[in-house]
This record gives sequence, C-alpha cells and structure tokens, in this order.
Amino acid sequence: MKKNILVLCTGNSCRSQIAEGYLKHFLGGKANVYSAGIETHGVNPRAIITMKEDGIDISNHTSNHIDEYQDIEFDFVITVCDNAKERCPFFPSKAKKIHQNFNDPAKATGTEEEILKEFRTVRQTIKEFCEQFSKNDC
Repeated sequence: MKKNILVLCTGNSCRSQIAEGYLKHFLGGKANVYSAGIETHGVNPRAIITMKEDGIDISNHTSNHIDEYQDIEFDFVITVCDNAKERCPFFPSKAKKIHQNFNDPAKATGTEEEILKEFRTVRQTIKEFCEQFSKNDC
C-alpha cells in the first residue's frame, strides 16, 4: 500500500510546492504526495520557473488548504517552515511528523535575477532534503 505524505507550509505557494514536486520525482509513484498550507496564496510563478529549470513541471499544481485533506490518513507530515510547524493542526493519525525549516524565497528582494538566485538556492536545499527523505525515511 502506498504511503501518504503531506508537505505543509504557510501559504502552499513556494517551499511546499517545490517539495511536493521533488518528492513525486524521487519516489516515482511509490507514495501519494500532497502539499497544503495553513493559508492558500496560489502557486508562485518563480517556483514554477525554477523547478522547470531542473526538469520538473509543477505548473499544474494548485494551492490547497490543509482542511481539504482531513479525511486522508497520512503516514508522514513534513512541515517546511517554522510557522506551519507551530500552527500545524492535530492529525488524528499515527503520522510521523518531520520538520525542516527552509528560507522563504518569496521574501527575497532585489533585481529579478537576485530573486531567482534565492529561489534556486532554496530549491537546491529542498531538493537535497527530499532526496534524502526518499532514500531513508519513506
């Protein structure tokens, strides 16, 4: 039976979307991967651009609210920002909770190239985390 994995962030626009894309890629269908936010902000266009640069298309992802997944029994809940960890709702399951805070690239300032550079840096750290998780935890 496939495991169910939820990646949780504040707005489900950048970090959780990137993590969802990489987990789906690295797990290759061995798990059902979802992402959600404690709010919904829409998928950030720069997250789509930087993932596409690495060969992963997340342009069809949607920004979902945590309440949409109340009826799913999760095996893992991965919080990718401190705010989501602190406000993470109680899951009536035996889901293993994993927390890894990543910088929020949406807060980057500067020129477009400087902002994209921050997105790429965060993308790389999320990629490494997801690859390790896929090999060791799932």
